Amino acid sequence: IAYYLANAKIIGDAVAKLGLWHCGGDNSPYIWFKCPSGDSWAYFDYLLNTHQIVTTPGAGFGKNGEGFIRVTAFGSRENVTRAAERLLNV
Repeated sequence: IAYYLANAKIIGDAVAKLGLWHCGGDNSPYIWFKCPSGDSWAYFDYLLNTHQIVTTPGAGFGKNGEGFIRVTAFGSRENVTRAAERLLNV
């Protein structure tokens, strides 16, 4: 559990550096953050196709998820660190 929560902190810190509202990662391995564009599918496509970052569009969780992106901390430290670095270059 500590390993994945440490991964979540890496992601959360990167999102915070971007100045985006975010939550999660403290008691779960998921971090939610507000999409700058407001369109979760468009931002999902942008992150995937432009920066090779795999996320989950919030719209998949219903109308209240729209405008948010979910990132998981389930992964290797190397992959999480690489994704955080890529996110900072968005």
